[in-house]
Amino acid sequence: MRAPTGSVVGLCSASATMSAMGMAFLGYWGVHEPTPWNARDIVVVCLAFLSFFAFGATIWIATTPVAHDAVERIGPARRSFAAGLVLMWLGIIVAIAR
Repeated sequence: MRAPTGSVVGLCSASATMSAMGMAFLGYWGVHEPTPWNARDIVVVCLAFLSFFAFGATIWIATTPVAHDAVERIGPARRSFAAGLVLMWLGIIVAIAR
């Protein structure tokens, strides 16, 4: 079954938007502060970078060429996007929870 029209564009734009929101979060959260980092800071940054990787993989998976009759890659791209969302929210929750 073919994916709905606009699925690739929607996933790519949502992934790029979430990446931008994650970068804004890291910028406002204080990743550039001169104070020494503790373990919580490292966990937040690692979760954010992993989410950026998942969002980038979403775009790569969704736009990978497939044969005309082959199964589209929308399913794996959606799972990659969901993983990126979960990782980003985990990073935000760790940053907010003290």
